[in-house]
Amino acid sequence: MIGSALPSGWAPPSGQWAFADRRFSTFISNLAITDTQWRDGVRKQAGVRASLNRHYYGHASEDLNSLLTGSWGKQLRVRPPRDIDVLFVLPWSVYDRFELRLGNRQSQLLQEVRSVLNQTYSESEMRGDGQVVVVRFASMPVEVVPAFRLDNGQFVICDTTGGGSYRLTDPQMEIAVLNESDRVNGGATRLLIRMAKQWQRHRSVPLKSFLIERLAIEFLKGWTGRRDWRDWMVRDFFAFMADVAGRAVAMPGTSTIVPLGSDWAPKARHAHAAAARACVHEQYNNDLQAGLEWQAIFGTMIPLLAA
Repeated sequence: MIGSALPSGWAPPSGQWAFADRRFSTFISNLAITDTQWRDGVRKQAGVRASLNRHYYGHASEDLNSLLTGSWGKQLRVRPPRDIDVLFVLPWSVYDRFELRLGNRQSQLLQEVRSVLNQTYSESEMRGDGQVVVVRFASMPVEVVPAFRLDNGQFVICDTTGGGSYRLTDPQMEIAVLNESDRVNGGATRLLIRMAKQWQRHRSVPLKSFLIERLAIEFLKGWTGRRDWRDWMVRDFFAFMADVAGRAVAMPGTSTIVPLGSDWAPKARHAHAAAARACVHEQYNNDLQAGLEWQAIFGTMIPLLAA
């Protein structure tokens, strides 16, 4: 990879790369959600958790029997936040009750959770969709994944497709693996994922966020560039993504194999080409030209001019 074979301790020549660090520092700052967005999200997810706890456990706790997953649970939020993922742990008595039914038990279970939430959020649009029930607030939806906790700390969740089934998930192991990668890489893992998610959003890339997470962790295991050279890091990450398109990843904890697909690969290749041009412009302090290339990838979240 470009930038991965430099001698240890190498520093850019004086007078070059005058704007890259400033540009990416502003970019990362722009990706952070606002205090208002954070308070709004906290209030909405807390209310949803309390509503489910009242029905299934007889109390209104805003945090028991549930955990935040996705971008909120993993500290990977990007402004503006798109949704909040909540895994809600149902009592096993609910599982036993639905096992006595015929038909798509998982779909019926999601419809019950939808009905419970509808008692509190009657003006919100809700839909049972595959594995989640969505409470569609105006500012950001809360996506609820009903689950049952296993003794080993993993969970089984509903999948309504194909007549209905349960599948394993281990969100706490996903967070643990992410935390370790972020620790080893001095915080670069989460920064890289958040930047890639902005590309995903701006360019409408058909690649799930959790797959971007897995790819970023794998990329940084083998990348030997400096983690604070974010322009080179994102450039080489796009090249890595294009190279692994069509393969599959294993999810932490469960080892579930998830295909990456390849319909998003052309956008990764285009992003790499633009990033490569931008990096050359950064080297020679062509501020505007670099900004134009970066904005083609990330939109206006990254500044056009860093000077």
